[in-house]
Amino acid sequence: MNTKLSLTMVLLGTIVSAVIILITRAFPFVLFSRRDPPRIICLIEKYIPSMVMAILVIYCLKDIRLETHPWGIPSFTALAVTVVLHLWKRNPMISILGGTILYMILSRVM
Repeated sequence: MNTKLSLTMVLLGTIVSAVIILITRAFPFVLFSRRDPPRIICLIEKYIPSMVMAILVIYCLKDIRLETHPWGIPSFTALAVTVVLHLWKRNPMISILGGTILYMILSRVM
């Protein structure tokens, strides 16, 4: 089935998506602009970054085949470099980019 979208439909979809994203991003700021957030929100805010990182590490490592070449070497090496860069520089962009670039290079040459 070949359905084509008109320019009007594409623009309308883009505008609706932009408005929904704006509302969902602004909602917490509007809701808590005059009062402090509940304690559960503060707890979530404190622990969510480490939970997201743990989920991302698991997601990145889930498809590694240790029994076949290259035995996960690119993934584990890039993970180790990412951790070392983050502990050394404390800059997420440097550690993420460094690990990603190393992984891309190792996955092509191995």
